Amino acid sequence: MPYKPNRRNFIIGSGLTALASTKAFGANDTLRIGAIGAGGRMRSLLDAADTVGSYEIAAVSDVYAPHCDAVKSRSNGLASTHVDYHEVLDKKDIDAVIIATPDHWHVRIATDAIAAGKDVYLEKPVTHTLEEGAPLIRAVRSSKQILQCGMQQRSWSHFRNAVDLIQGGSLGRVTQVRTYWWQNYNTNWIPKPIDVSLLDWKVWLGSAPDQPFSPEKYNRWRWFWNFGGGAMTDLFTHWIDVVHWAMKHDQPIKAQMLGDKYIFDQWDCPDTIQAAFRYPGFDVVYEGAMSSSIDDGGLEFRGTEGTLKLTRSGMNVYREQVKSDQNPVLSEHSFRDGTISHMENFIECIKSRREPNAPVETGVASARAGHIGNLAYRRDGQVVWPLRA
Repeated sequence: MPYKPNRRNFIIGSGLTALASTKAFGANDTLRIGAIGAGGRMRSLLDAADTVGSYEIAAVSDVYAPHCDAVKSRSNGLASTHVDYHEVLDKKDIDAVIIATPDHWHVRIATDAIAAGKDVYLEKPVTHTLEEGAPLIRAVRSSKQILQCGMQQRSWSHFRNAVDLIQGGSLGRVTQVRTYWWQNYNTNWIPKPIDVSLLDWKVWLGSAPDQPFSPEKYNRWRWFWNFGGGAMTDLFTHWIDVVHWAMKHDQPIKAQMLGDKYIFDQWDCPDTIQAAFRYPGFDVVYEGAMSSSIDDGGLEFRGTEGTLKLTRSGMNVYREQVKSDQNPVLSEHSFRDGTISHMENFIECIKSRREPNAPVETGVASARAGHIGNLAYRRDGQVVWPLRA
């Protein structure tokens, strides 16, 4: 008898049965989202979700009341407000949560959300320590939940095209990747005043050691070891994810890092960095400073046949042995913020139960590279990986 495909055959054949959600969504169904950690990054993520549509903010959790109030306002008063994120997870009618807290809360909240049956969009870096990677992967892979890591380049069209070019051999053999990111915290990252009476500082600290409130730590938490990992986990983690993706290797075998606090002595983390990572068959370098923003951030893949220069604005491909007035031989400009496409992919995966563009392993690997760089910094500038007993 000839094979006649039907919907059940298709689902079984595509493997979606194993990933089936407890709730089936139609094309026009509205997802109910919980927002956890409602600062500046959450605003950007919700802006991206607004562009995609088909969702509503059902609840918000933040330790600073004005942040909760702002999200409630954009939900037209629909969202309930909470200090304790568990109250958001306890809501049975919430389908998924977006987590944009400081790094030291990421794994704890994400694993609790997964245990509560929620799908998760987890901002980068997904881990705060090397040790958190395995438990996070285990939590996701032992569940039926979707977890999208906040590595939006994975959904950004010109980044995807760049990776296709590299993997297709257009650059020849790539032996070196240069990455860089410069920002200016003196002029571009001025903190807003905080009304401490509306902030639950003890809850914000979470698992971090008890310490007095500090406006610098609250606003620039990324630069203190208790809460973040500096440039290596805030900025480099984005670029090394693109490298892992393009080069099909996601773990360095050696790292060197030279860093110092030349401008921001009050921070724990260095504000100026030169770092190098050895991968099987190629090297990756990173440089950056937090007191100069000219050139912003980007990557350069250096191959035997060509070089690809890549930023969030677009990419250019330059060929060896081609006259300068004929280079670049290929250019592409970004036409859409990749965060919008990444959020769109997340929402689509909630409904289809398919693997997202940035699954948990990619987030753990990119964070791990940043952690290894910081480990080298703390160990007199160099470390071999995996660590030797």
